Amino acid sequence: MKRLHRTLIAALATLAVAITARAEVSEIRVPLGAGGFGFLPLHVMKQHRLIEDEANRRGVPLKVNWSNIGGPSAMIDALISGSADFVSAGPPAFLILWDRTRTGVGARGVAAMSSMPMLLNTRAAHLKTIDDLTGTDRIAVTSVKSSIPSIVMQMYAVRKYGRDQAFRFDPFTVSMNHGDAAAALLSGSATITGHFASPPLAQAELKQQGIRTIMNSDDVMGGSTTFTMITATQRFRDRNPKVYESFVAALQRAHAMIRDDRKGAAQTLIESMGGGSRWSMEEMMAMLGDPSIKYTTAPENVIKYAHFMHDIGSLKNRASGVSDLFFPGIDLQAGH
Repeated sequence: MKRLHRTLIAALATLAVAITARAEVSEIRVPLGAGGFGFLPLHVMKQHRLIEDEANRRGVPLKVNWSNIGGPSAMIDALISGSADFVSAGPPAFLILWDRTRTGVGARGVAAMSSMPMLLNTRAAHLKTIDDLTGTDRIAVTSVKSSIPSIVMQMYAVRKYGRDQAFRFDPFTVSMNHGDAAAALLSGSATITGHFASPPLAQAELKQQGIRTIMNSDDVMGGSTTFTMITATQRFRDRNPKVYESFVAALQRAHAMIRDDRKGAAQTLIESMGGGSRWSMEEMMAMLGDPSIKYTTAPENVIKYAHFMHDIGSLKNRASGVSDLFFPGIDLQAGH
């Protein structure tokens, strides 16, 4: 009788494990982001099927549906609507998500993905700093209010002009995707005066005579700062622990591959941007070797964004620290 009882318990335990495994999703939706160096790990994950491989190791057959959604506002909408399971964007967009969903789906950071500066490039002779902006000037950013450049310019304004001037430069910004903004600046179009760009578009712009940088986001932030990060919801993580773990493991493998095979990473990046001859392999590899461009899961200066945005009223909730913003699972002690 006791033997039969033990056998029944073992069978029920096996069944419970099988049910749990089947309960996890068989497909996830992951937007590839706005493009460029900040989203390279996602393209490495896609090319080498790293998420699928990690999920298979955990006994969960998984399909990854990659989409071409990009831009902070689109990412916010995708996660809130449930049309994406993991999204990538800059810290400001993430913080807006975190703030909006604390009593709902509970969006939190999965991990940082990259750290690198953004450069405000212009060809306008009258602009030495953003203090010289006039009524007709327009600076292209990926999203007014929720993008890294918008918050960086607000920080600069508060530091120089006082808290009541936080939004001093907002009227000079216009939403435009990076590709269109770079094309406009390079062509000399009067559509925009400047472009807050990230690698490699920032470097491509600076190769043209007459274009120069008048602001560096790392200078305003006081050091290396997270550029892109991954966000998911508490609901998704709770219901799909193995899939969640698989994604994090795949991201860590992508970082290692970028570090250990710079040529392969450069080739993936060129292919992700449509190939062509705008950037040579040597140029891409040189940029990947720039110490200001880092691929790490540790958040950098995210809490600085969080406290500033709360102080100026852009966030209702004040984060107590990075552990309040991110799920456990990455080395948050190294983050800030």
